[in-house]
Amino acid sequence: MKILVTGGAGFIGSAVIRHILSDTDYQVVNLDSLTYAGNLDSIPATLLSSQYVFECVDICNREDVDRVFQQHQPDIVMHLAAESHVDRSIENPNCFVETNIIGTYNLLESARVYWLSLADEKKASFRFHHISTDEVFGDLAGKDGLFVETTAYDPSSPYSATKASADHLVRAWLRTYGLPTLITNCSNNYGPYHFPEKLIPHMILNALNGQALPIYGDGLQVRDWLYVDDHARALVLVAIKGQIGESYNIGGHNEKRNIDVVNTLCDALETLAPDKPDGIGHYRDLITFVSDRPGHDLRYAIDASKIQRELGWQPEETFETGINKTVQWYLDNTRWWQRVLSGDYQLTRRGENANGQ
Repeated sequence: MKILVTGGAGFIGSAVIRHILSDTDYQVVNLDSLTYAGNLDSIPATLLSSQYVFECVDICNREDVDRVFQQHQPDIVMHLAAESHVDRSIENPNCFVETNIIGTYNLLESARVYWLSLADEKKASFRFHHISTDEVFGDLAGKDGLFVETTAYDPSSPYSATKASADHLVRAWLRTYGLPTLITNCSNNYGPYHFPEKLIPHMILNALNGQALPIYGDGLQVRDWLYVDDHARALVLVAIKGQIGESYNIGGHNEKRNIDVVNTLCDALETLAPDKPDGIGHYRDLITFVSDRPGHDLRYAIDASKIQRELGWQPEETFETGINKTVQWYLDNTRWWQRVLSGDYQLTRRGENANGQ
């Protein structure tokens, strides 16, 4: 089986590829344009083999996407390529519209043309799995509600609006053209190889450097947290065994307020990195509150019972075990994040050859 993963050099995409290369015998084609968030260092050289091919391609370039389909003949598409940082979407929504909407349209059309050209047996087994976010649902009122697969869409930011648009396109290509599609909507991911602009790695690295830990507003925003390797297992499972036309919510069963996430990180660092920068008494002393961002949703929470009931998936990590693993990973892999912070990871990225060596 050959799986085409778009956005495979990103945080979640690279976790999917590491899982495929480590735990299966499937072949994988990594299609990524290597924007600032694409980092081939996130796929260790020790995993690279004849199972793996890298294609530096932008999904907004239809001609290049068509070539990838024709050259590599995938059995499954796992579409993760997206602009994903909410703050960046507020500052510059244009690239979110281009990548998340136009890029998804291009990929769907390339996939549809390719799918129609296949022999009957291969055509019948082809799948297009679109990976989305719980942010398309907006936020939840109160403390008890959960997002289910049928929750009405109510996006709040340019990021979530463009992801919602992509979800609608995917469903339309199924209903109008019969393209065999599936959708997953996940909660907030965290874990190794996370780009430092995101909350958890940003707080870890700031704390290690004795810098302020900025928290939006009062820090009472609630998110469900999902360890990225648990998510990767779920995504491959859905791609292979999920029912065509269905959507599946994937969550970690870990609802936490942002302030509690940061406090948990600080406590883990007290144990795992007790030698603090000069002048720092406790890591929690670095916490500071800053002005909230526009349109900041108060609460997300996922009901992941459908994927557990129908496909047998559930997360292996609790929030506490996942956070400890994450903090320890950043402590053990300083070269990875130092290359990101310095920008060195971008210097040789386009020189990678076809098998990523």
